[in-house]
Amino acid sequence: MFEEFGINAGYVEELHAAYVLSPHAVEPKWRTFFEASEASARANGSGSGAATSEAFDAVAVLRLAEAYRNHGHKRAHVNPLYPPSRDVPELSPAAYGLDTNTARALPTSGITGLAAQATLVEIVAHLESVYTAHIGTECGLIEDAAERAWLCEMLESTGGNLALGREDAFRALERLTEAEGLEQFIAKNFVGAKRFSCEGSESFLVYLDATIEAAGKAGASDVVLGMAHRGRLNVLVNTMGKSARDLFSAFDDKTPDAWMGTGDVKYHLGYSKDRHTSSGNDVHVSLAFNPSHLEFVAPVVVGRARAKQDRSGGDCVPVIVHGDAAVIGQGVVPETLNMSRLPGYNVGGSVHVVVNNQVGFTTLPEDSRSTANCTDIFRMLSMPVLHVNADDPDAVVFAARVAVGFRQTFKKDVAIDLVGFRKYGHNEGDEPRFTQPKMYAIIDEHPGVRALYSEVLESRGQIASGKAAEMAAAAKARFDAALAEARAAAPVAVYPSSLQGVWAGFQGGVESGEPAFSTAVPADKLLTLIDKLAEYPSDFHVHPKVKANTLDARKDKAHATPSSLDWGAAEALAFASLVSEGRRVRITGQDARRGTFSHRHAVLTDTDTGARFTPLEHLSPTQAKFTIYDSPLSETGVLGFEYGYSLDTPDGLTVWEAQFGDFANGAQVIIDQFIAAAEDKWQRMSGLVLLLPHGYEGQGPEHSSARIERFLSLAARDNLRICNLSTPAQVFHALRRQVHSQLRKPLVVFTPKSLLRHPMAVSSLSDLSDGQFEHVILDTVVNPASAEKVLLCTGRVYYDLLEERTKRGDTSTAIVRLEQLYPLGTALANALAPYAEGTPLTWVQDEPRNTGAWYYLHANLHDVIGHRLPLSVVSRPAAASPATGSNAAHKIEQRMLLDAAFG
Repeated sequence: MFEEFGINAGYVEELHAAYVLSPHAVEPKWRTFFEASEASARANGSGSGAATSEAFDAVAVLRLAEAYRNHGHKRAHVNPLYPPSRDVPELSPAAYGLDTNTARALPTSGITGLAAQATLVEIVAHLESVYTAHIGTECGLIEDAAERAWLCEMLESTGGNLALGREDAFRALERLTEAEGLEQFIAKNFVGAKRFSCEGSESFLVYLDATIEAAGKAGASDVVLGMAHRGRLNVLVNTMGKSARDLFSAFDDKTPDAWMGTGDVKYHLGYSKDRHTSSGNDVHVSLAFNPSHLEFVAPVVVGRARAKQDRSGGDCVPVIVHGDAAVIGQGVVPETLNMSRLPGYNVGGSVHVVVNNQVGFTTLPEDSRSTANCTDIFRMLSMPVLHVNADDPDAVVFAARVAVGFRQTFKKDVAIDLVGFRKYGHNEGDEPRFTQPKMYAIIDEHPGVRALYSEVLESRGQIASGKAAEMAAAAKARFDAALAEARAAAPVAVYPSSLQGVWAGFQGGVESGEPAFSTAVPADKLLTLIDKLAEYPSDFHVHPKVKANTLDARKDKAHATPSSLDWGAAEALAFASLVSEGRRVRITGQDARRGTFSHRHAVLTDTDTGARFTPLEHLSPTQAKFTIYDSPLSETGVLGFEYGYSLDTPDGLTVWEAQFGDFANGAQVIIDQFIAAAEDKWQRMSGLVLLLPHGYEGQGPEHSSARIERFLSLAARDNLRICNLSTPAQVFHALRRQVHSQLRKPLVVFTPKSLLRHPMAVSSLSDLSDGQFEHVILDTVVNPASAEKVLLCTGRVYYDLLEERTKRGDTSTAIVRLEQLYPLGTALANALAPYAEGTPLTWVQDEPRNTGAWYYLHANLHDVIGHRLPLSVVSRPAAASPATGSNAAHKIEQRMLLDAAFG
């Protein structure tokens, strides 16, 4: 029926179906359209005449307007280098039966910004100025009728007149002057230094300023900004307020001894500052630290925003800056977009801006994407995309305000495509004319947006002739003074203090400097908590197996004499005790609510209704918030989000659990560039916990190894805590240590699978109430004085060794468990000290020799314990694949490993 709407025909038919049921169920403009369509149909059925002609005109005009809304962006003048090249037949009035030669007035119902009637020339001029000038808006992407109507009204109500008032226009010119001035100053005074200039897209600074102002006016308390390196120095100084003196001091780089093996380049650094906006509202603005992995900061920014919202209840606006090549090329972008409307990750929408240079390093769009626009990745969310000409600061400011307004109104993502260019090569030492000679011939003739906008403001009478040059000279004078100050004064700190605000009272550094604290919880408190964890509403129907095997079993075993707690019970008590103490706990991961191996059941499901109940949320009226979410099937995006969340939740517990430990492979950039390196590079701490199921149990290559060796290869300068735990009490104390310690380090735990229900892998209640975390667990059976051999191991294989020793009746082989692989500290040396010099020490691991902890221990163990105990290894042979796919072969390998250990 509505085939003329092309790909949107189904959408229009859905609206019509809603209209038929209730005319007021659709927006006024659509109601008018359907009324006119019906009038036209009736008139066509009963003959022609004035009524028929008017109805036809009304429908035809609205169809033309819809065409501009859907297709106008294809012909919009948004590229400062090239004119529009696409022929758009959908925008021809003749396609809708409208005579371009007619001078009579036509009805304009459904089009904002026009009188009730207007000539076709006036209608087309209005639509052209709104949809094909310096903003090209893809309204056709939006499926929600209310969102579409809001956006179209915002655009059409302007009539295409986006000129700023004098004060706002002057502010925009100031931002352009500062941006251009800083880039040129650095180029002149630090010749050859990399700066990743924003020249060609200086309006980006105008956009950021307008966005922060709009967020403040809307009542947001925070803005968190994430971006790659291009333009970052400019943002640090001219948006974030970092001292130009400090930046110039970093360029001079006069204190190399302080940064041997640590720190990061200037254009990766972050900053934060309170900003007083013109609306009178204060906004705390944070620029996230980011490596050169471009888009990977996106989920980190959104995670930080969610943490700020959860903490204060206020609104934090995430602003994510993309590059045109990266936004369409890197998979973390759709992962982040997919999370945006999920309960565990929703932040009320992010504001995306693509700084579109129309080229990657040297790669043109035709070689880097299969879509018409780099922003087509945003189509997956049916979100608004506004393409904006970066040479028009008026349009840039308007688009920024529309984007924030849409986000605040509908609590969904919105995107700006800021189309500019890159004046120089990828870095200033690169020659772009090797690969893009035609583009750069045009760029060489471009006067720059500051010069263009100055002329516009002079022509509008908003600034006097010569004012722009005066402003540029003043900016240069400020930078001259800052450079002189930087070179006259002692070098300044590169990083602002990271231990302020919510981070006050916490610390980084070495583990040996950790102040004393306790992780034990009184037994009576633990029993009260275990009872509460088994409670649920009387009309709630719990699955019989969950009730019997988890809830009741935990309770019964905790109260029994002797008490017996499995991994799931100890973990639940760690969470329960923390929230009871007022410490927030957040857990996410694939199937985290139940647990991949059905050990957790933190969330109960009613077998009759499907309703959910979480006992950990109902422990007491004064408890802290406990949240647990099943994540999407994503590693990079989700882990990045949780890392970001941990940055603003140092006083709580943030946990990401992999379905299998191997799945962490998919988040390696987040692990390498953020989690492992942030303290060393940026002096930024995190207490994030990674739970990675690990263990060789015949489940094949992808479900055996969490790649212990990879994490150990990242370990240095006490940057991580890496543990392979063997008892429930150990996970209880390890999780509580993350919160009660003043030291903040990411914790990587290689968690069990079969040990979750192993009859020997249990702990008593007193292990939790009176114990503490043990870096090493000693052998309590074999006396060190009579030991003829020491087997050193970690994790699950201990129970195989213990069973084998018992079976053999061996009373001379000691088995020592290394629970914390990194940092080793002094615990291992103390544990091995009682054994006589010359006693053979054998490291036993499930993993192949080239993986696991062997290479790490072989390189480091002698520094810890000296050469008193001859060291050897028992493992599977070196292999390219983590494990065999044959369960029978696995059993043979395990038998061989045990024979070698005791042989």
